[in-house]
Order: sequence, then structure tokens, then C-alpha cells
Amino acid sequence: MKVGVLALQGAFIEHQKILEGLGAEVVQVRLPSDLDDLQGLIIPGGESTTIGKLAVDFDMMEPLKAFCRSHAVWGTCAGSIFLSKDAARQQPLLELMDIKVERNAFGRQVDSFEIDLPIPCLKKVSPSDAPFHAIFIRAPLIEEVGKGVEILASLQDGRIVAAQENRWLATSFHPELTADDRFHRYFLEMIP
Repeated sequence: MKVGVLALQGAFIEHQKILEGLGAEVVQVRLPSDLDDLQGLIIPGGESTTIGKLAVDFDMMEPLKAFCRSHAVWGTCAGSIFLSKDAARQQPLLELMDIKVERNAFGRQVDSFEIDLPIPCLKKVSPSDAPFHAIFIRAPLIEEVGKGVEILASLQDGRIVAAQENRWLATSFHPELTADDRFHRYFLEMIP
């Protein structure tokens, strides 16, 4: 399996290491030609405005949109913002996944936190019932989801932190910063 990780800015190496550990061939995507022959793409955490501006500067917006329309794509943290249709402010977005995202919903860097979340969909790739250790760093919140979007995980108060729409996956947290590869395995299973 050949999977890309958008490598314009952010935590792309961490995703690459986990994917390679699962046997995937990984391509760091920086130019439109890097999308050739990929079967899926991860848009990592980082800073969503910077990712968007660099995608514009490197003429990546249209090639990314075209690729994402027909492939499995996972956005983590800032990547979920970039994948969303609405971030409630002006910034370059792919405007694909029918979610509205609030940037930095939990506060600044000092307000980052970790929590164990029950995520039932991970049973598809693991017999374990163990909760997933979710790491939130200046994390966004998925405020609203459209009709075709499935909520995969919420905090105890009901706020949405993971969702899926067909072959698009969004997580507010950083699975790549844990030793738990279940979310990466789940993403790979989404690739036909």
C-alpha cells in the first residue's frame, strides 16, 4: 500500500513512522506530482493557516482537492481543519468534509490535555476494548457535522472530536503521538 503524508508543515514524520511500521510505503507530499499513484493521504497536525498558505504557494490546492475527492484522506488536528468545509474564518481550506470546526477550541498551548476515549469503531481493527489515549494540543473541535457524517468519538460532555464521512476521517487529537497504532490501522482499512 502506498500512502502519502502531506509534508508542508507539522507532525508528518510521526505519521510516516507508524505507517511504515504497519508495512505501508510512505511518500512525503510537497508537490502535485507527489500525489501520483498514492492510495490514501494523511494531512497532519501543525498550524492550519500555515498549511493552507503553503498549499496555495506550492500550487497544491486544486491537485489536493482532486485527489481527496476520490481517495481516503485523514486529517489530524490542523489537518481536520484544512479538510473541513467551514473553519468559521477566512483561510485556505479544502472544503471537502461536511464538518464545521472551531480552531483552538480548548485554549492555548498550556491548555493542552490528554484523555482516554472509548472509540467503538476501532473494534474493526483490534479485538481490544481499551480506550484510545487521545492527545489534544491546541486542538480544534468539530462543532457541527452534516447529514452524511458519522461521529466516531466525543468527550464526556458530548463535544465531537472524531468523525468520518465516507473515505474522509477527521480527528481533533494526535494519534501519531501515541504508541497505539489502531487509528492508523483503521485508516488503512478505509483504503479500497
